[in-house]
Amino acid sequence: MKLLKEKCGEKNYKKLLDLNNPHVLALVAKYVEHCNPASVFVRTDSAEDAQYIKDKTIENGEEKKLKTKGHTIHFDSFFDQARDKANTKYLLPPGVDLGANINSTDREAGLKEVHGYLKNSMQGKEMYVCFFCLGPTNSEFSIPALQITDSSYVIHSEDILYRSGYEQFKKKGNSEDFFRYVHTAGELENGVSKNIDKRRVYIDLQEKIVFSTNTQYAGNTVGLKKLSLRLAIAKAAKEGWLAEHMFLMGVHGSKDRVTYFSGAFPSACGKTSTSMVEGESIIGDDIAYLRNKKGALYAANVESGIFGIIRDVNPKDDPVIYKVLNTPGEVIFSNILIVDGGIPRWLGDEKELPQKGINYSGQWMTGKKDQKGNEIKFAHMNARYTIKISALANRDPKADDPSGVEVGGVIYGGRDSDTWVPVRQAFNWQHGVLTMGAILESETTAATLGKAGVRKFNLMSNLDFVAIPLGAYINNYLEFGKNLKKVPDIFAVNYFLKDKEGNYISAKDDKRVWLKWMELRVHNEVEAIETPLGYIPKYADLKKLFQQVLKRDYSEKLYEEQFKLRIPENLDKIKRIKDVYAKIPNTPKVLFDTLDKEQIKLEELRKKSGDYVIPKAL
Repeated sequence: MKLLKEKCGEKNYKKLLDLNNPHVLALVAKYVEHCNPASVFVRTDSAEDAQYIKDKTIENGEEKKLKTKGHTIHFDSFFDQARDKANTKYLLPPGVDLGANINSTDREAGLKEVHGYLKNSMQGKEMYVCFFCLGPTNSEFSIPALQITDSSYVIHSEDILYRSGYEQFKKKGNSEDFFRYVHTAGELENGVSKNIDKRRVYIDLQEKIVFSTNTQYAGNTVGLKKLSLRLAIAKAAKEGWLAEHMFLMGVHGSKDRVTYFSGAFPSACGKTSTSMVEGESIIGDDIAYLRNKKGALYAANVESGIFGIIRDVNPKDDPVIYKVLNTPGEVIFSNILIVDGGIPRWLGDEKELPQKGINYSGQWMTGKKDQKGNEIKFAHMNARYTIKISALANRDPKADDPSGVEVGGVIYGGRDSDTWVPVRQAFNWQHGVLTMGAILESETTAATLGKAGVRKFNLMSNLDFVAIPLGAYINNYLEFGKNLKKVPDIFAVNYFLKDKEGNYISAKDDKRVWLKWMELRVHNEVEAIETPLGYIPKYADLKKLFQQVLKRDYSEKLYEEQFKLRIPENLDKIKRIKDVYAKIPNTPKVLFDTLDKEQIKLEELRKKSGDYVIPKAL
């Protein structure tokens, strides 16, 4: 305590004492002693403290000011541009096994290793001790979170992305029910993490703590994002709620009616573009907590900001985000190109290609190559923007409601060129969970991984973050639904169907129509066609919606092409998914039974009507 007081100084030490929480004091004291910072700053909810962090990012070079007021740029190391999946592991004690799909290591050995990297890691640097709240404050969705780091950029990002939580901790008093994160960027070279080979992200579920070392990229260091999701999934499993990789949005219907949807989509499958679709309102684009409140499903956005991929953000397809990125206000750009002394440029911004500038590789010019002889693009494919949701013109009025919002529909979407129809509805909660959420796949694209068409299994779009055995995770979903009195409808969407020539069958803005149809189905205002895979829309209803929403004609020929049942491809998918789950211990038997029934129905229809069945034939 003497050392803690000395490193903090009177003012910051008092901020800690005022919390009246010995668990907080013990944790901070432990890592002050272990990491050995030159000084400690404690961030409260005050504007003064938030400004101190912003000023520090400029002072220590973690961010640089751009020409537009409030905009800054942050660069990560050339080799530190994405989540490090290989070195992100759960620390498990002997006898605990989460399954082969979940990356883990021995707890004792992992703690010893990561504490070795943390030892004296903050020597000569300032430690930041900061308090946030996951979910709205003063709510049953609230989870207090304590971040310890030597990176002002990490804290500035969290200031934008999350609600301040110092007062929340005060109200909790002597509680140890909070998430903890300890991060160091490690030794710096030219302002970025040097020892990338010692980059580690270790999650200790037992102590609800995440360790992160020798990295600056936000996906590895901003503890409250996907690292928190892992902790929350484990907590939710014990307490009977769900922590999900889902957006939350409001779809606007007739007579000022707003119906709220949550949605899980793997990366590059249309998640953010759906949550930001024209004419609707956004609550959050990435993570949601789902709870049973008096028999109905309520959800809240865990975050209050967006850490989004900036690639292809342009004024035509993303007008709301594009406006924020070009208007004075608080924005952090990362790993893009800076030209003309402070103007940001990114891939797909639909401007004339730049010839030179400064990016994550240093001074850049056309034709610059890396050590392996590969051309360096002017901005990184995974470059990001960090903004507050409150800056968006389409922010939903209930975005910070401590009660959350009642969810009328859950949407699952993958990237699929030849199997699923553009939109369909499950028969019930169990059917939707097992034949839509639990069998999600996304196809790789040549642009990202060099080989197109590889299908990656990703149940509920949450596979990377599940913190319990997969069988138990699916069972939790099923039990959660059984306990609901008012059960939301479940839907599946697919924006990526292609014809034989490889052209997309659906236009980018067709999703606006699919959302309106789902909203009508939630309120039983349109009928649907029953198929072995669920309910699909009737042509007359879609024709009307295309006129109302997009002012566009919708031909019956296109409808038949989009919504014909592709039986061989669906049977292949069922076989693939069964093979996946056959290797996963304790997969609920009901999943296999449900897929078997679907398979039988498809085979019977195939005998009767052939491989490809248009809606009329149903």
